[in-house]
Amino acid sequence: MSTLHGSVGSHTSVGLPTSSDSSDLPSAISTSDKKQEHSEPISDSPIARNITPEDVLKLKQITNSYLCAPDANIYDIDFTRFCIRDLESGTVLFEIAKPLPPELCDNPPETDVNDLDPNAGRFVRYQFTPHFLKLRTVGATVEFVVGEKPVNNFRMIERHFFRDRLLKTFDFEFGFCIPHSKNTVEHIYDFPALSSEAMDEMINHPFETRSDSFYFVENRLIMHNKADYAYNGGTIQNNTHNEDSK
Repeated sequence: MSTLHGSVGSHTSVGLPTSSDSSDLPSAISTSDKKQEHSEPISDSPIARNITPEDVLKLKQITNSYLCAPDANIYDIDFTRFCIRDLESGTVLFEIAKPLPPELCDNPPETDVNDLDPNAGRFVRYQFTPHFLKLRTVGATVEFVVGEKPVNNFRMIERHFFRDRLLKTFDFEFGFCIPHSKNTVEHIYDFPALSSEAMDEMINHPFETRSDSFYFVENRLIMHNKADYAYNGGTIQNNTHNEDSK
């Protein structure tokens, strides 16, 4: 397993207006394949041209739509496992693995081909506790497989926004992947410092923190995934309990 450190963009300290603080133990839940709508759409047609790393690094906001079609992944790269851990404590914050293919399941679900979403698997929703925003260094282990084509200069650029404010940019080089290989890589995320006001805003406005993950091979966009984040895990349940006890 190789370990990669992401380079953080110029926005390394974020300050926003408002109040309140919490530090519950971190936890996470994820929901895949949910549909997402964003304001402030990108003006040009998303799948009309070759998108380069330089293009996505110039983006001023989260994208309104996916910047490449699912079939742009001509290398058949498939992510099979994802795990997030706090490097200081070693605590696993979140882990998900791809389910077994239908032919290996005892009771495979019945799927109507007409119900298949072409963007299925390209969006994940995370819910963490407020403590997550105080973490400084997080490791994200990714397992993925490659199809029959060799993959040269595999690169991921990940852009995180709160509303229309860029929080951070991570840029990882995977390098070369041989055909029909299974690969494991750990990305090291060095998080930017957040003011207490910024943390409060992000906690009080769940799922307004979003990210775009762009994957390139030889500087050509082949995959685009999206995610959004809430940092109020555990607080909603506690508030409900307090209301019921009155």
